[in-house]
Amino acid sequence: MNNPLQRFPGPRTQRGFSLVAVMIIMVVVSLLGVAASQLVLMGERSSRYDRDWQIAWQAAEAALIDAEFDIRGPNTSSRSRKDDFTNTSLLGFFEGCGKNKVDRGLCLTSVGPKPIWYTIDFKDQSGTAPSVQVGEFTERVFPSGSGVQPARLPRYIIEAIPDQSPGYSARTPRLLHRVTAMGFGPHEDTQAVLQMVFRKE
Repeated sequence: MNNPLQRFPGPRTQRGFSLVAVMIIMVVVSLLGVAASQLVLMGERSSRYDRDWQIAWQAAEAALIDAEFDIRGPNTSSRSRKDDFTNTSLLGFFEGCGKNKVDRGLCLTSVGPKPIWYTIDFKDQSGTAPSVQVGEFTERVFPSGSGVQPARLPRYIIEAIPDQSPGYSARTPRLLHRVTAMGFGPHEDTQAVLQMVFRKE
């Protein structure tokens, strides 16, 4: 007589293959998710950096334009700065850049190993700063402060440099004005430096 319990075999031994496969798939999916989130964060940081750099670039361009108005005159200082910007005289330009209320930012070309604009601290906003803040002599307004705008006003210096264009001889020296401007992004550490050479006729 057959044993009735033999009709129902005992539980099979679990080998765990399905569990291992599911775990591997979950690890792969998790790694893909982490990689995707890292790519998104890197893209967002890159976009923010590019935006900040563009703001600093535009601020430096605004400083160049302000410097052009400064050179062309008229200015609002007690002694008009436009008298300093001739193509034949170095009057008003100083070694290391002027720092008073009239001659601030007017620099003689450096004869050392580094150009004068490389040695200037454009972050200095004190009353004896060697660089000019936008609007200081032109009364032009430029927005700055917190938010998505420059953290501080851009600044510039103006150098008197010899004009070496064809047609000008050493007997009749002529001068050009080189402007170096620094603009700031929403964070002070984001900076852009631009230069232009201006001939005042």
